[in-house]
Amino acid sequence: MFATLRRLLKYPKSLAANEKVQILTQARRFSDAKPWSFWAGVGVAGAALFGMVAAFGTAPSSAEIAPILRPVLEDLARPAIETIDVAADVFVREERIQRGDTVAALLSRLGADADETLAYLRNERRADPIFRQMSPGKVVTAKVSRDGTLLSLVFPLNGGKDQALAVERDEANQYRISEQALPLETHILMKSAEIRHSLFGATDAAGIPDGVATQLADIFGGDIDFHRDIRKGDRFSVIFESISHLGKMVRTGRILAAEFVNDGRTYRAVWFEGSDGRNGYYTAEGKNIRKVFLRSPLEFSRVTSGFSGGRFHPVLKEVRAHRGIDFGAPTGTRVKATGDGVVEFAGRKGGYGNLVVLRHQSQYQTYYGHLHGFAAGIRKGARVAQGDVIGYVGTTGISTGPHLHYEFHVGGVHRNPLAMVLPAAPPLAAAQMALFRDSTQGILARLDEIRGTNLALLE
Repeated sequence: MFATLRRLLKYPKSLAANEKVQILTQARRFSDAKPWSFWAGVGVAGAALFGMVAAFGTAPSSAEIAPILRPVLEDLARPAIETIDVAADVFVREERIQRGDTVAALLSRLGADADETLAYLRNERRADPIFRQMSPGKVVTAKVSRDGTLLSLVFPLNGGKDQALAVERDEANQYRISEQALPLETHILMKSAEIRHSLFGATDAAGIPDGVATQLADIFGGDIDFHRDIRKGDRFSVIFESISHLGKMVRTGRILAAEFVNDGRTYRAVWFEGSDGRNGYYTAEGKNIRKVFLRSPLEFSRVTSGFSGGRFHPVLKEVRAHRGIDFGAPTGTRVKATGDGVVEFAGRKGGYGNLVVLRHQSQYQTYYGHLHGFAAGIRKGARVAQGDVIGYVGTTGISTGPHLHYEFHVGGVHRNPLAMVLPAAPPLAAAQMALFRDSTQGILARLDEIRGTNLALLE
């Protein structure tokens, strides 16, 4: 058995950031890399599961932000691999799709007879995704005979379904095509960052996927208002799952543990699956992180009008009480239920425009007004869970522009949802505490390691 190794060298990319539209985050820049190859021996040594990027710097006080030098540990792309079955003269090859690639060029690098294979693929309707989804970086695997006959091809599909298109030659020398589950690998990554402008800006600079940033906001959203509480100099560390196929990340998994330091106050969370079937995020002491209600029904936005006893109404041109919170956001932004509940009203109502009212337990109600439209299945009597999408930001009713009007009622009385103390979910059962400590002490120790590294970098 011999092996051919192809290594991809990826050069560091600029960390200079541009803010993303609407949510004040930074845009990514991607750079292409060209592979080079050489022959190697029988096996390939493994790679470490844990990688950490520390992204810290002292921000200048002036308006002009100077570049920050950050220590970066970046994984090299997984090498392409070729194995040879000497007895059967069969080659198993992996090739990474390059920018501007064609199916013919890819097949040629895989060692397959491009003319014969292309003739079949072009006449097979189910093979259309191969031509439409030639995404740079995707790894394609093929089994090819010495004379160039394609014996099998595994082509990962886009769309986050963890599926691949498999083309195989059967005993009758005919091709068969089917959709199969993609073989995936789960790696654990540890990363940290310091906020200079926004949460997404910090995660972009540290190479942390947007999905992880969204999870952070969900986990700590009951304690931290990510619209107005985030401060320059806030820090966070996160340990999360990275789901990959042949070295290319397909999606992010669950956050396993995280720490967020907001305005000098530290919040920690660790994921735990109990033997009683209950799971969720808890503090190191076993206190449930989850609140009965989220602070905000939008993931990221800005408060355009707060809760007050009197304000000048921009449409009615008079001073009126504003018993809710207005969140500015683009039309179509997803609106989430802030707590588990039942839809009490979904329709058009006066100045609210399109409105959804949820009842939570017996004394709580939440209102979501000026919606552009309702999510599928949102009608009176429908049950929703915290975080479910119930509608989309709009400007219906008495409104000057796209925004969400959100109200929180307790016993029929308007309350300020950004100022009140939200009720907490039940803590971990006493019978689960021993298992909790045994299950989480390792991951919490790793979180302590990241904190120690952060302090050393800051000093």
